[in-house]
Amino acid sequence: MSTKYIFVTGGVTSSLGKGIICASLGRLLVARGLRVTVQKLDPYINVDPGTMNPYEHGEVFVTEDGAETDLDLGHYERFLDIKTSQENNVTTGRIYNDVISKERQGAYLGKTVQVIPHITDEIKSHIVALGESDGYDVVIVEIGGTVGDIESLPYIEAVRQFRYDVGRENTLSIHLTLVPYLSAARELKTKPTQHSVKTLSESGLQPDIIVARSEHELDESIRKKISQFCNVEVPDVIASLDAESIYQVPLLMQGEGLDERVIEKLKLEAGEPDLERWIGFVEAVRNPSTEITIALVGKYVEHHDAYKSIVEAFIHAGAVNDCAINIRWLQSDHLTGDNVADKLRDISGILVAPGFGGRGIDGKLAAITYARTNNIPFFGICLGMQCAVIEYARNICGWPEANSTEFDEHTEHPIIDLMPDQKNIEDKGGTMRLGLYDCKLKKGTKAYAAYGEELIHERHRHRYEVNNNLRYKLVEEKMILSGFNPERDLVEIIELEDHAWFLGVQFHPELCSTVNNPQPLFVDFVKASLEHAREHDLNIPVEGERIVVSETP
Repeated sequence: MSTKYIFVTGGVTSSLGKGIICASLGRLLVARGLRVTVQKLDPYINVDPGTMNPYEHGEVFVTEDGAETDLDLGHYERFLDIKTSQENNVTTGRIYNDVISKERQGAYLGKTVQVIPHITDEIKSHIVALGESDGYDVVIVEIGGTVGDIESLPYIEAVRQFRYDVGRENTLSIHLTLVPYLSAARELKTKPTQHSVKTLSESGLQPDIIVARSEHELDESIRKKISQFCNVEVPDVIASLDAESIYQVPLLMQGEGLDERVIEKLKLEAGEPDLERWIGFVEAVRNPSTEITIALVGKYVEHHDAYKSIVEAFIHAGAVNDCAINIRWLQSDHLTGDNVADKLRDISGILVAPGFGGRGIDGKLAAITYARTNNIPFFGICLGMQCAVIEYARNICGWPEANSTEFDEHTEHPIIDLMPDQKNIEDKGGTMRLGLYDCKLKKGTKAYAAYGEELIHERHRHRYEVNNNLRYKLVEEKMILSGFNPERDLVEIIELEDHAWFLGVQFHPELCSTVNNPQPLFVDFVKASLEHAREHDLNIPVEGERIVVSETP
């Protein structure tokens, strides 16, 4: 069977959830025994989101091969239980960069370089490269932005051409749109969808299936109206209603018959869906027996997408431990030694989040001191781990001015320092320590107990590390350095022995957590937090259905 390609566009408004629809469709096709991957085509001119402020773009999702990508790739991995790569996320900046590089090398033999055919050909080459990379049955391609956006036009044109290049029978176009409800008129309105499909059709791309986001059920008359005005069959009008959890969306899409329509139209050879494990996970998320509250301390907490993978890893770990995780979002700028006890007095666990820059560091250090001295389970990720080392060096090792050279270049005790191979780097994009690296664990440690194996592999995104010249002092004062990169002897994990659960990691474990394979450290941290809650009467029995909630005190 040749590779089939499904192109997903969006209309009317952004943030309708194209990424979740792509991931959900992928999950349904994988459940039928097909080999599926998902690609995101982003129309912004940045080469990748690596240099973007989290307020602009949310989390940067790092793949195993070290690509800094869109957060939707996290959804793809979590839903499909696959590993993505650099080819799964392509931006306009990367496309133009590649084309200009080829032009400078004389690859176009002196011809005038134009959007058509050179830019569109480059886009198509990336689509084909992914499809041919690993023998996939289906490649789902999500086109970022909204139909009608100027920056999206080259992608729409590339898809139009591509459908003829590989044969219409090998491609499918799905258009996600909005059917709003006007409360004053007390009715759903299909006109925005009609205009969106018209705009798409004017670019030469006619959708085969329309997925309509709505807050209300689409009755048969609405479906027929969309069918009539948008040139699709009635069964190809798929309703996408709001769900309590994104993990319910595949089941809702199956109920609407989306996977059946795709299989029929592409003539895919697929088995019956096996969703038993997925359904069990959704039930565990919806109906936990207990709820605990974990504080997430970070500098971007008002923008939750900056920590998207952490939130999802908590959901996965909560399901394993039969509890809901109520995340209390705490802005580190607002935490001080004077108010930290009040902010964290009823917390079951504390996670200090990753990030860059000195803003909010004092608040993170205050939270870590509180966790360490009050025996509250603590989990530090990347910068959170570095802050834990700084706090320990200051308060236990007797180095009150200890710091990271990221925040103080002239500190007397640079317990966290710029990695040697980073010191002469001037370009900021794609130059950090990125991607999958080995970590060897010490037996008898909490880290080893969580993973159950000696050699693990986790993803990184950082420039600073524990200073190997000063780490002896940490060991002297009984901090356990429980994980090392075996090739470069870099500290990967720190923990404290005489503590309920105190652990920091230089890598990003949240990036590897999926529904079928919850991340071990998150599972163990939630377990320790649940035990702390029970010991201190902090856990709250849950009545009825429950999902993760968030609060910002």
